[in-house]
Amino acid sequence: MRGKKWSAWLAVSAVVGGIVALGAGSGDGEEDRALARTRRQIRMLDDIYKTAVVLITKHYVNDEDDLPAGTAAIVLFGEIKKKGWHEVKLLDAAGDPIDDENTAQDGFEKAALEKMKAGSQWYEQQVTGEDGKRYLRVATPIPVVLEKCTMCHENYKEAQPGEAIGFLSYTVPMVE
Repeated sequence: MRGKKWSAWLAVSAVVGGIVALGAGSGDGEEDRALARTRRQIRMLDDIYKTAVVLITKHYVNDEDDLPAGTAAIVLFGEIKKKGWHEVKLLDAAGDPIDDENTAQDGFEKAALEKMKAGSQWYEQQVTGEDGKRYLRVATPIPVVLEKCTMCHENYKEAQPGEAIGFLSYTVPMVE
């Protein structure tokens, strides 16, 4: 990686590396508190990830040869999943993904896609995994926020202001 790209990657890694899981409490209503804590954690993660992608695009993506911020985010998300923190996927909502892996795969993601296309800002579902743990699945929209986005995504030029062209799909363990 060239110097600027490496600096951007290190900056994002440092921000994400500093994330600390929210602590668990005890007592009556614990399930509701666990849900509230997990929702708050996802809102924080969503803000961090989207801010990082916008800042990388704004400051480090200047031509088609530069590493797209979305590509860096997908690599980052893979590392976070590999370390066991949570899962987050960058998925297409515009109908023309760069990679077929960026399409809605399961029932939750397909329902989330419809919600995002209809203008929802948050879609969630609580699930219990095979491991018996509870998870919160959440989807949040990604609109086009910078003109630079159209360097890689020509079809985004047709997007309306605020229209979801993609979404983030989270699967986060509930903090009991």
